[in-house]
Amino acid sequence: MSKTASKPTEFTSNVEYPAFDASKATDQFRAFAEKGMEQSKEVYSRLKSGAESTQKALESTFETARAASTDLSLKTIAAMRANTELGLSHLEALAGAKSMSELIELQTSFVRKSVENGVAQAKDLQTASTKAYEDVSKPMRDVFEKAVNELKVA
Repeated sequence: MSKTASKPTEFTSNVEYPAFDASKATDQFRAFAEKGMEQSKEVYSRLKSGAESTQKALESTFETARAASTDLSLKTIAAMRANTELGLSHLEALAGAKSMSELIELQTSFVRKSVENGVAQAKDLQTASTKAYEDVSKPMRDVFEKAVNELKVA
């Protein structure tokens, strides 16, 4: 039994255990922490830049929307004013009609002018609305496209 008892001692004395170097572990941990911090700073910088871009786009969008709504309101008021003036002038002309044929002619002329004005006003408002939509959506569309392009690059 003495031989078996001496074998583990001989075996353990021949095996070398790696020495734990605390300074290397600390250096590796420090490098890992620094890399994580750099990545966190980079992500924060991207988020901050994206938030600032979005804020600027929203401010621009709201300003453009205000201007576009003012323009549309003014065009609508101008159309209503023109329609009112056309209606009042038509009433004046009807009051001065001397015969039934003149009355029918005035009414036909009024309806034709009303339809022509309505079509022209509708085209004008449609053009203004389309321009307003494009102008209002452009800043947010640009920010979105920039973000998508940045994601494609990353």
